[in-house]
Amino acid sequence: MRFFELQQQARARTTRLVLLFALAVAGTALGVHLALALCWWTLNWFLGPVEIGFPRSFFAVNVGVTLLLVLGGWWIETSNLKMAGGAERLARRIGAREARPGTSMGEQRLCNIVDEVCIAAHMPRPTVMVMPRHDAINAFATGWDEDDAVVAVTQGALDLLTREELQGIVAHECSHIHEGDTRLNMQLAGMVFGLEMVWDFGDILREKRGLATVFGTAIMAVGSIGWLAGRCLQAAVSREREFLADARAVQWTRSRDGLGGVLRKAMTQRADANRPSDPAWPIAVDHLLLLGHLAEHGGWLDSHPPLAVRIRRIYGRSMAPLPLVQDDTQPATPA
Repeated sequence: MRFFELQQQARARTTRLVLLFALAVAGTALGVHLALALCWWTLNWFLGPVEIGFPRSFFAVNVGVTLLLVLGGWWIETSNLKMAGGAERLARRIGAREARPGTSMGEQRLCNIVDEVCIAAHMPRPTVMVMPRHDAINAFATGWDEDDAVVAVTQGALDLLTREELQGIVAHECSHIHEGDTRLNMQLAGMVFGLEMVWDFGDILREKRGLATVFGTAIMAVGSIGWLAGRCLQAAVSREREFLADARAVQWTRSRDGLGGVLRKAMTQRADANRPSDPAWPIAVDHLLLLGHLAEHGGWLDSHPPLAVRIRRIYGRSMAPLPLVQDDTQPATPA
């Protein structure tokens, strides 16, 4: 796997997508102005000989209020996320608890692996947590920076992954922390919330009846397009950061079979219709997970790439699923 090349590609694509996100915000503000201008021209056409000019500072007010809604929504949402009590409190709300290495060999091994990966990555050690009620293979990382970060894995990962595979899953999650992906995702989520506020403002205006209904509907139409563009770009950024974290994991562990084995076992587990269902993940944390809800469809709103695509990028070819056994006797495939 050419992990340095793939990392560079993922970072370059992320930069382009973030710039497109900024253009989507600017385009929404300009679109609101044009929609309201069109409504004003239509009103003049209906009035016939009576012509009403644009109000003073029409452009500045339209664009300014739209940007105020977007940036205000971004500030409110990110402030709420910051005030939620930090990464550890968020992890506990999802169902995680702090690892207990003194009472479990599996959790002792997990803590040792986190220490090893953090030394290799030259980063502070995050808080290590476990989700004991989740039998499916999964993990997540959260935190605004490296000093307030959590890496959590499911009980299914502890039970079904080899030491090498557990290294791969931990390296992937530590990459998200090291690269600032969790902070970036939260910032983009705040911007999407801000774009949604444009639609909400139009909806409130429409309820006032009369001409306000026309102007409110125009704002809602533009706001919905802006929100959809923002959601698509947010999901695209999330997918690129997953590719980046996959490549980082292979770089730090120097093994394709670590993270590759995790993803191949996840394919087996997802294909097993008889496996016990896990407690439902909140949709708001889908982008934090190693394996998201919509990872198989390849849609524009999916926060994760399909498993088959991630596996091909790691190995350079398609690979078969692996059986759900914890076997540390298999030889590793070099990166």
